[in-house]
Formats: sequence, structure tokens, C-alpha cells
Amino acid sequence: MDTSAWITLAGLHALAFAVFHVAFWRLFAWPASLRTTTVANRAIVQIANTQLVLVFACAGAACLWWRDTLADTHGGRALLLAMAGFWLLRLGSQFAWLRIHHPGVHALSAAFALGVVVCALPAVR
Repeated sequence: MDTSAWITLAGLHALAFAVFHVAFWRLFAWPASLRTTTVANRAIVQIANTQLVLVFACAGAACLWWRDTLADTHGGRALLLAMAGFWLLRLGSQFAWLRIHHPGVHALSAAFALGVVVCALPAVR
């Protein structure tokens, strides 16, 4: 597969996570399920999630709109490596703090590992 295709996959992966994070309010019954925590924690969780939606949407859009720039410039490859680092950190965090034996958690781990691959491969080619 060529570099452009990998970057397209990276963009679609990021956009899928943006949509997934938008669904958190429904999936996790926010803010009702957060009532048992402090006001600050409730706010932090929801604020961080909205910021992740924006980060994923921007990363996805950049991958789809500026594929050639990402593939052919040092800055573009650095951004792809930063995204790969994000997914690697997220995968490590999953193992450190979400030690739940559940198919959905395992699927997320696989999706994070996929993020590392689709972002790192076009950066190092």
C-alpha cells in the first residue's frame, strides 16, 4: 500500500474516533453517570472529551486534505509520528488503567494499536 493510502486510513481512523467520542454522552449516560464524582471531575471528563473530539476531527481532516504535505515534508512526517505517539500512549494507558477483560476493551486496544500503525508507517517510509 502506498503512503497516501496509509495517510487516508489514518485520517479515517481519527474521524471514526471523533464520532465515537461524540457518542460518549449517550454510551456512558453522561452527565447522570458522573453525578457520583465531584463537580470538578465531572467537568474535567466532559471538557477533555470535547477537546479530544476536536483533536481527532482536525487530525482526520489534515490527513485527508493534506495527504501529500504530510507525506512529503519533515513537518508532516513529524505530525504523523506525533499522532502515532498519541495512539501508543493511549494503548499503554489502556493496559495501565483499564484492566478489564471484556471484548469491547480488547477491541479498543486493537484500534489503538491500529492507530500506531496507520500513523507511523507513512511517517517512516
